[in-house]
Amino acid sequence: MAAVLHPHTGLPVVAMVGGGQLARMTHQAAVALGQSLRVLSAGPAESAALVAGDVRIGEHDDLDALRDLAEGATVLTFDHEHVPTQHLEVLAAAGTRVAPPPAALVHAQDKLVLRRALAAAGEPQPAWAEVGSAADVAAFAGDHGWPVVLKTPRGGYDGKGVFVVGDAEEAGALLARHGVLLAEQRVAMVRELSAQVARSPFGQVAVWPVVETVQRDGVCAEVYAPAPGLSDELATAAQELAVRIADRLGVVGMLAVELFQTEDGVLVNELAMRPHNSGHWTIEGARTSQFEQHLRAVLDYPLGATAMTAPVVVMANVLGGAAAAEDWSGPALDERVHHFMAHWPDVKLHWYGKGQRPGRKLGHVTALGEDLEEVRARAVAAARYLADGVVDPAFAFAHDHEH
Repeated sequence: MAAVLHPHTGLPVVAMVGGGQLARMTHQAAVALGQSLRVLSAGPAESAALVAGDVRIGEHDDLDALRDLAEGATVLTFDHEHVPTQHLEVLAAAGTRVAPPPAALVHAQDKLVLRRALAAAGEPQPAWAEVGSAADVAAFAGDHGWPVVLKTPRGGYDGKGVFVVGDAEEAGALLARHGVLLAEQRVAMVRELSAQVARSPFGQVAVWPVVETVQRDGVCAEVYAPAPGLSDELATAAQELAVRIADRLGVVGMLAVELFQTEDGVLVNELAMRPHNSGHWTIEGARTSQFEQHLRAVLDYPLGATAMTAPVVVMANVLGGAAAAEDWSGPALDERVHHFMAHWPDVKLHWYGKGQRPGRKLGHVTALGEDLEEVRARAVAAARYLADGVVDPAFAFAHDHEH
């Protein structure tokens, strides 16, 4: 199909599948660039649908809805990876430019496909096997030990679809429910890292500093940029690994390579081919945010500078806590935002406009500075106050340090 420029701006239209917070923040970046972001949202109350001017209502697995979204757009991209691969192949065959292309995106959609590709390329990853029976899992554990990590090949995110099993009976029960699974060795890791790279169709790449991610209950809670105490040698190796993967798979747009740091180096955990929670810090913390860079990359514009704007940046997610409970009787959200701004005037808030419920990602805050302990104290205390209405003791440290 022929892509047309926006009749008023004379600039391209980017179509994004998904109406969540990643699309919302991509929309904010598009506004500054003069681009138009069209989103496919499951409903009018989703995060991006509340702010974008061009919203198509439909499901990501509906081929007709995807065709409508792509009609007249310059490029089709994603805020999640759950679109059926076969639908994207149909769109690409009809002339839609899909970024990342289906042949690349499938590596972020299917963990078994990813593991095979990394093995073929000789890249570092945990020991793994495709398993279809309890006997398969027991044999794997015989080589690599219990417990074993089992993952659903498709559909998992934020800890969903990941199971740690201690014996063949547990494994058999999971296989009976889910069918074929991916078995992985439970890695003795030092911490989790993320290396992000943007890649354009032309092959230009840009990387940010490698960050440390802190997970709670399978959900990213905090991100420290740069990863504290990471040697230059290992940081460079992680960045080069991300670039090699992006080049080998033909990624277009953002790629986040989630890594396990071990005593011997790094191992690839999973990939995300879109803006990622581990890169939210870049909005205030880097010269070019991951959201602007994703737009630049999918449109084949020259990529922006990625230098940090401060020596230390900490992002803390606001996860639905006590204030999201139905029986919450404390200060309302507007009041909490008011007090947040008064207590932490230099901490930046991004609220996603989502309905509140316990455990849900409702927003994030970002703090900048020079000392990791002090910067983290501000970010974590601010996020906790928004989630629970509680002034964390860490705030006293941050406040005293500042004043």
